Amino acid sequence: MKILVCLLALACLWAPGRSFAAQRDSLGHGRLAVAAVPLIMGGAAMTFCDRDFRDLRNSYAVGFRHDYDDYLQYAPLAFAWGLKACGVRSRSSWGRMIVSNAFSAALMAAMVNSLKYSVRAERPDGSTRNSFPSGHAATAFMAASILHKEFGHRSPWFSVGGYVAAAATGITRQLNNRHWMSDIMVGAGIGILSVELGYLFADLIYRERGIADIGSFPDFDRFRRPSFLSLHAGATTALGSYTVLSGREVRFAGGPTVGVRGAWFATPYVGVGGRLAVGSMRLAIDSEAQNELQYGASVAVGPCFSYPLTARCAVGSHLSGGYEYFKRMRSSFGDLGDRGGASIGTGVSVTCVATTGFGVRFSVDYDLVSPVLRGSEEWLHKLTVGMEMCTLF
Repeated sequence: MKILVCLLALACLWAPGRSFAAQRDSLGHGRLAVAAVPLIMGGAAMTFCDRDFRDLRNSYAVGFRHDYDDYLQYAPLAFAWGLKACGVRSRSSWGRMIVSNAFSAALMAAMVNSLKYSVRAERPDGSTRNSFPSGHAATAFMAASILHKEFGHRSPWFSVGGYVAAAATGITRQLNNRHWMSDIMVGAGIGILSVELGYLFADLIYRERGIADIGSFPDFDRFRRPSFLSLHAGATTALGSYTVLSGREVRFAGGPTVGVRGAWFATPYVGVGGRLAVGSMRLAIDSEAQNELQYGASVAVGPCFSYPLTARCAVGSHLSGGYEYFKRMRSSFGDLGDRGGASIGTGVSVTCVATTGFGVRFSVDYDLVSPVLRGSEEWLHKLTVGMEMCTLF
């Protein structure tokens, strides 16, 4: 069933006829698919490590209980309609906007509910069997994408604000222990995809009627400053083996990492950025797998570099220095962790710009971390592979 969701994501790339192609390109159809498709497919793949992400949540925020996400999911849509009511010129006339929004909401609800009651995935808190995908995340990202469609051409900050609110909704759903990571990612992709399809259907009906000047939807500037703020999810491991606890050998397996990353660029090529992340790794001591996980947190800052391959794709790298802390864990051979130390690192990334104000990044990071395992004086060689949802400004 989750594979079918991935196939459905490709439907937004369909082009219904060549006569309407120029207008569809000007209006930006298909651009949001650059974000929706990786989110849906990444969420389907994330199913295999859902429980690791839940354990990470339980380690840092087991008592988190807040219900503001019930209201925050609608905030970008309420803001869009509020701007329209106050006379701010949007992409569409009232009639065209209502039809576009109705199509989007209907498609989102149909996709979410058909999956919820066919997959019947149990929620992390065990309350019901309708976890996959997250309806809150789908609604929030649908609302943010509507705000972007209608007002993103006026200022990228409308898009940034909408997607930040949507991301906060998704994070809160997981912190409340109501959803798995895969639920959030697939729900976000469905929300974005529903708007892409909903606006496409409305545009096929309305054609040139009730639309703002198409020239107000500009192409991307290849040499814009690629500043961003992103949410990161991925997997981390420590390469090689390490000697601790009177000569015992420790080896690490991959574990989940989540965090926030951002950078401000003074030019299209050079900027400064940082990240804040928490994660966990499984480990084995003398080939004996341990029941507890090794939890850690890190912060790092440093220069960032970017080169635009095209208007919608850039490669990047960074150098960073920071601090990493590993929590104490009780192993079958004694305690590990409860130490912090300096770290230096680098990494490479590819950023795909979906549309003004929003995109996705794929990154590989390497960090050399000073000894943080109790009983070891060896530096850790950490490798992290991940995907990020970005707001671009």
